[in-house]
Amino acid sequence: MPKKSQKKLFYATIFVKLKEGVLDPQGFTIKRALEDMGYKGIEEVRSGKVFEISLNSRNRKGTERVLEEICRKLLANPVIEKYKIEIKR
Repeated sequence: MPKKSQKKLFYATIFVKLKEGVLDPQGFTIKRALEDMGYKGIEEVRSGKVFEISLNSRNRKGTERVLEEICRKLLANPVIEKYKIEIKR
């Protein structure tokens, strides 16, 4: 009888940020606060989110598929945000 492949623990970091051209009020507020604190020369601040996820999966391809689905369905708004997934083993 064939043995089922063992699940492995994968670690992923997901970076979500606003697409270019989308206004970033949080980034604007941070930029103004930095200027008020005396920091000069700051041209732009863009805010974002970082998620760290660990999950058990049989293979990397399955892990990528699940993480893509999680991003599309929950972590990012695909209309105004883009995301990047980095998987570490």
